Amino acid sequence: EVQLVESGGGLVQAGGSLRLSCAASGFTFDVDAIGWFRQVAGKEREGVSFISSRDGSTYYADSVMGRFAISRDSAKNTVYLQMNSLKPEDTAVYYCAASTTATIAPGPDPSPSDYDYWGQGTQVTVSS
Repeated sequence: EVQLVESGGGLVQAGGSLRLSCAASGFTFDVDAIGWFRQVAGKEREGVSFISSRDGSTYYADSVMGRFAISRDSAKNTVYLQMNSLKPEDTAVYYCAASTTATIAPGPDPSPSDYDYWGQGTQVTVSS
């Protein structure tokens, strides 16, 4: 079993920055990908950014490309999402998620069904 604890959400003005953290514990040897989905009430959960636990390759949704950056600290089993130039449309609950099967590569949008472990969620609110 893998446990994910995320933090770093909050309220910022448009153009501001936040840094999300996701700390993984438990049996993490088989985790292939870690990252974040986000969800607004009434809408589907969408993939934001992910990083491979094996080779460090990354994925970014088109909507955050150039503004967000994902990184990892393997020694701490922690992944970070630096969010810059935030927009009101970034407002959502952000869920850290880990997969034992997903690969990080261009292609279809990441699917929540491919992710096996989930954090508790953290609210990000961007005001105008």
